[in-house]
Parts: sequence; C-alpha cells; structure tokens
Amino acid sequence: MNQNTVISIESIRVACRQCTLSSLCLPMGLTPEDVERLDDIVKRSRPLHRGDLLFREGDHFRSLYVVKTGSLKTFTPGSEGGEQVLGFHLPGELLGLDAIDKGQHACSARALETSAICELPFARLEELTAIIPSLQHQMYRLLSKEIGQDTDLLRLLGKKNAEERLAAFLLSFSQRLHRRGLSATDFHLSMSRHEIGSYLGLAVETVSRLFTRFQDEGLVRVERKHIELLDLRGLEEISDGAGAGRRQPQRRQQT
Repeated sequence: MNQNTVISIESIRVACRQCTLSSLCLPMGLTPEDVERLDDIVKRSRPLHRGDLLFREGDHFRSLYVVKTGSLKTFTPGSEGGEQVLGFHLPGELLGLDAIDKGQHACSARALETSAICELPFARLEELTAIIPSLQHQMYRLLSKEIGQDTDLLRLLGKKNAEERLAAFLLSFSQRLHRRGLSATDFHLSMSRHEIGSYLGLAVETVSRLFTRFQDEGLVRVERKHIELLDLRGLEEISDGAGAGRRQPQRRQQT
C-alpha cells in the first residue's frame, strides 16, 4: 500500500496461476487447466495513475475488472455537486458486477493511486462459466459477497453513530488487508478524509475530529494517511457500541 510503489509492466503481466491474489479472485478453486483457460481471456493494460477513470457512469458494460495492485473508489454524483463515494476496492476485488443487469455502469470508478487492473471481457467469461462449473460457482460467491457488503454498509449507516462508523471502517480495512497477507495494523489509507466522510455519511470535520480523538485515546497513531492501529480490542468495542465513555484520553508523549 506504499504510495511510492512503482508498478512494472512485467509485474502486470503475471499470469493468474502465478498471482498472489488467486485465493481472493476468480481462479480460487479452479484446476490448473481451467486457470489457464481463464488466463487466456484476461486483458492486462498499462497501469492507471491516481485520478484516472477506469469507467464512467453510463458507460456500456463490456467487462468485469479485478484490482491487481493499488486501489480504486466507486462513486456517483452527489446531491450538492460533489461525489457520493460508494466503495473502496483493494487488490483481488472485482468491479463492475452491478452493471450486469442493465448493461451499463451505474457508477464511476477512479484510481486512488497507481493501480494495475485485470480486465475480463464478460461475453468470453460467460462462455467459460458455461463449461467450467467451478468458475460459475466462484462468480456466484463473488456476487453474494457484493450483496453482503451492500447490506453491511446499510447497517453501518443506519444503526451506528459517527465514532462507531469510523471504528468499523478501520477494522474492515484492517481485515481486508490481512486477507491479502499485508499488515493488519500498520497501513496507508489511499483515500482522503473527505472521501472517507462521503462513504460513511459524515462531514470531513467529523472524520478529522474522530481521528484526533482516537489518537488521544491511544487507539491509533495517525500521520497524514499513514495509520497504525494500536488497540484493536478498543476499536472493536467502539464499533459494537460498547466503548462509549469507557476510555480516558491519554496524554500525548512529548517529542
């Protein structure tokens, strides 16, 4: 997640069978022969740079996309001229599943940092799923996972207060990085405070204030976009609604 990471063209061309994300992505559960067949349809282009669009809202649906390295956000226009962030997407995660129904993308996707993408032309993917049952099962699993994530977000926005939302967001990000073999407690947030606020339904001032509060309470250490989670149990208590009033602010050490 280092923002200064350089992505080489050779690393983008790594085949599915050699990819470290295979346990998170479509190749999961496929035989080596079926992985080869899937790899034959994958398109790997030059990396996206920060701010580049992968697709726009209203674009005709042609492909699904897998984040190989880096991260992206999906968003729609906000009610007051800004953006409503719908999600943040990390390596191994798919984008574009929501466009299958209507044949066009209902949101836009933009790179938050230099990112490599694997493109899966959907027509060819459908042909493969018809003859590879395990690939079809994996597609169902990923569709179910996306529905579950949407449900989790609705629950987050509907039932939790501001501090519970931010704690839940940090814990979710931590867990997603851990599944990718990365540090669960020391990482870089590629998105801005404003984008986090948009996603969580909070004002940017509230997000900044809560980061400061969490740091004062010894829960996290924050240096711009670098985050270190110091007390996972404390964050879990807050996320579950059991942490209010139970912690006393700690005095910051003088440097």
